[in-house]
Amino acid sequence: MRKPDPHAKLLFTGADWNFDKLQRVHDVIADIAHGELGLDTYPNQIEVITAEQMLDAYSSVGMPLMYKHWSFGKHFAADESLYRKGMRGLAYEIVINSSPCISYVMEENSMAMQTLVIAHAAFGHNHFFKNNALFRQWTDAKGILDYLEFAKGYILHAEERHGHRAVERVLDAAHALMSHGVHKYPRKRPFDLAEDKRREKEREDWFQQNYNDLWRTVPSAAAGLREDEEISERKRLLGLPEENLLYFLEKSAPVLAPWQREILRIVRNIAQYFYPQKQTKVMNEGCATMVHYTIANRLHELGYIDDGALLEILHSHTNVVFQPGFDDPRYSGLNPYALGFAMMQDIHRVCTTPTDEDRVWFPDFAGNNDPWATLRHAWADYRDESFILQFLSPAIMRKLRLFHLHDEAEDDDMVVKSIHDERGYRRVRQTLARSYDIGALEADIQIHDVDLTGDRRLIVHHRVANDVFLDERQAAHTLKHLANLWGYPVQLMEVDGKSGEILKIHDDAEPV
Repeated sequence: MRKPDPHAKLLFTGADWNFDKLQRVHDVIADIAHGELGLDTYPNQIEVITAEQMLDAYSSVGMPLMYKHWSFGKHFAADESLYRKGMRGLAYEIVINSSPCISYVMEENSMAMQTLVIAHAAFGHNHFFKNNALFRQWTDAKGILDYLEFAKGYILHAEERHGHRAVERVLDAAHALMSHGVHKYPRKRPFDLAEDKRREKEREDWFQQNYNDLWRTVPSAAAGLREDEEISERKRLLGLPEENLLYFLEKSAPVLAPWQREILRIVRNIAQYFYPQKQTKVMNEGCATMVHYTIANRLHELGYIDDGALLEILHSHTNVVFQPGFDDPRYSGLNPYALGFAMMQDIHRVCTTPTDEDRVWFPDFAGNNDPWATLRHAWADYRDESFILQFLSPAIMRKLRLFHLHDEAEDDDMVVKSIHDERGYRRVRQTLARSYDIGALEADIQIHDVDLTGDRRLIVHHRVANDVFLDERQAAHTLKHLANLWGYPVQLMEVDGKSGEILKIHDDAEPV
């Protein structure tokens, strides 16, 4: 009688991979992810690429389709040089927020690493992209690939018709303003890139008929209105103040041609697509890491992978979630993988084996014995700032040895303001949460007014917070791009964020 083969259930043995093994691993992981963890994902498309293709994906912000711009080549050359010298490694994967969800995996990966990547990207990130409220509000996963194809074709056609240098000039300026080209608050209708692409011709026709007359017929003054009333009415008509600089220029810049406005719109839509990712780094990576860690251990428990494969996966996992101490030369802040994974594991613990302290801090879910439902709720309804404020526990603060330092520029010494006690825990949690508030991390720059009756000067305000002013050199370069798009002088004022008092006025930027 033949003895049963101890390897009969294994999905693979050894390091070599092939597409049949990838398919088998994907299908088993899908059963665990959907059946046991309750994940809800887009259909998956897994593509195997080389190291050079991965570098190319880096340079074009990870997108499978992208228009051409010199900055992408610059990033590719820099990344390739560091990689060839052994000074930088490559990610095991890149995942695209689209439907189907595209996961790029490296052909150099072993089969165990491909298993980790599929669990991490094709199911962890995939679930987060599909279910998180910010991504549902601001991105169109079904339309993004078609829109990128449209954008690439539109800009190529614009180069053929108007010249490479003219198009590059608009793209340079748009890229310089890209981080200030997003809507930060909910729109009245869902974001629909397919509809946006279809309406391109309608927008061009409208601008051809209207935008010149809009500026030619500007009255010299509003009859019968006081100056403050005139300013108020002008701001109302122009929708000011406006924090989305690209949106304002697209709609109101007096000298832009329709094709230039459409390029601004393309860059603005791509910036909006990436906006949620800036606010959910800890949660997104924590979710994907928690998913791959749980699935890898479950595959081992079920006999689908052997000890060697699990150890290889755990070795990579440990490197990913490594957090150097504050006094370690390698310390550069909190590792989002480490913080996110630690918090996800802690939520699981609080749900299943809570302490008395946990029941005081988290009465809503401590001991509910449904950790994955609790995690899915957190992944759906929070961003980094609110997630940390709601779910960071004293246990994690002790584990990561978190404390709050008070450091003022005018003081000679730094002071530890919060330690591990009741008041200190809450202060640490609040301080850490604020450090992930994108509103506090990025400069608050808004179009404040336009001098319609004079030289059409554009007046821009930077609302100063915590006495942090703009770098003069960078501000001057960026204002030059803004002036080129506006077509008239641009003036930047830095004002107190609370009182509105003018603190600094930069030199005017003139278009060239």
